[in-house]
Amino acid sequence: MRLTLSAQDLAFRHEMAELFTTVVPHEIRDTVLDGGEVTAEMIRTSQRALDAAGLAVPHWPVEWGGRDWTQLQRHLWHEEMQRAGVPTPLPFNTSMIGPVLAQFASQEMKERFLPATANLDIWWSQGFSEPDAGSDLASLRTTAVRDGDDWVVNGQKTWTTLGQYGDWIFTLVRTDPEAKKQRGISMLLIDMSSPGLEVRPIELIDGGHEVNEVWFTDVRVPAENLVGEVNQGWTMAKFLLGNERVGVAPVAQVKRTLARAKRLAGAELDNPLTRARIATLENELLALELTALRVVAHSEEGEPHPASSVLKLRGTELQQQVSELVVDLAGPASLTPASAGVSDLPLWARRSAPVYLNYRKASIYGGSNEIQRQIIARTILGL
Repeated sequence: MRLTLSAQDLAFRHEMAELFTTVVPHEIRDTVLDGGEVTAEMIRTSQRALDAAGLAVPHWPVEWGGRDWTQLQRHLWHEEMQRAGVPTPLPFNTSMIGPVLAQFASQEMKERFLPATANLDIWWSQGFSEPDAGSDLASLRTTAVRDGDDWVVNGQKTWTTLGQYGDWIFTLVRTDPEAKKQRGISMLLIDMSSPGLEVRPIELIDGGHEVNEVWFTDVRVPAENLVGEVNQGWTMAKFLLGNERVGVAPVAQVKRTLARAKRLAGAELDNPLTRARIATLENELLALELTALRVVAHSEEGEPHPASSVLKLRGTELQQQVSELVVDLAGPASLTPASAGVSDLPLWARRSAPVYLNYRKASIYGGSNEIQRQIIARTILGL
């Protein structure tokens, strides 16, 4: 396998680096690079700038804004975007519902939703997990009953990330209660301003409001908002989750955070244990980067290489380890709330603990790390 980039690929990487640093406003990129909090408006502004430059959804079909790039080019696009401090295009739009609509929706539904989805004119929320249907998603109990020209939806979704900003929610619902689990599930697109739909915040351990509960009480949804066929939802869910797990190893982002930690460490770099810890993380990230290139090289023909589970597993572990390093470097300053109005302590130190706590989720979403170990054992080790 070739691990060095060709002259053409290097030129592509340099083109991406230049575009990302000129298309997206530097105020937004500086916020990301400084470890600040990226607002919803920053995400909108950034994605709309990328969409105008043809860089928001390169993996979509060309007719809907895609670029027909190779897997390696898409990898380089993602890496340079993270390196430049550009917020990743909203994954609920670009990596989840967008590809599903492009694959399964009617032409009319594609024309109605895909351009607005790429440009973030619609902020999508994900309505999959329920209190008793997380890892076992097929056990979901939110129902949709046909009533004339509408579906009537009742139930609850939970862990709806950024649902407080959502305009629409793509929702898995049970349309055939008699069918076995997966066979009775459909996907509906639901306007979040619909009567009977309520979003309730869930306060996280870091004090933030990132996730929500969504309640449906006799919510009427036009029948035309059904994606694909009735009871085809599980097929679309598997397709969506496969896309969600693309790019799950944020190598460039973690490398950027680690490099920033070294700059902030100051006199702590004189500590040999700290230097050894940083060197170990740098070596682990290099190994992960080479693994990512190997996965890309073997994924050109469709299905991801089984080593993509290694990327998810080690990528999230290293992300958590680097965030822990930053907390240790901040020391007692990490205990000061980032929301404190007036403080002489640097913002990076005050944000270190909330970021550390928030990244506990990374080993759960997109397929928990325990599941990834099972995949590795079965498909790579043959156990």
